Amino acid sequence: MKAADVRAMTPDQLSDELLKLKKEQFNLRFQRATGQLENTGRVRAVRRDIARIKTVAQQKRAATQKDK
Repeated sequence: MKAADVRAMTPDQLSDELLKLKKEQFNLRFQRATGQLENTGRVRAVRRDIARIKTVAQQKRAATQKDK
């Protein structure tokens, strides 16, 4: 997921995507613990996507607070 794609999302879309990624992260952790994880790079990518979404969401919240 690219940063430009994340910035184009609405706050509701960001929260939905964050929830989806958190669920995926949980499943990946579970697979790693049971030895079933094949694509280990996906763990890192999901973690970074979560951070990217949280960062953009915070920036959008700060922008709306500044506008008030």
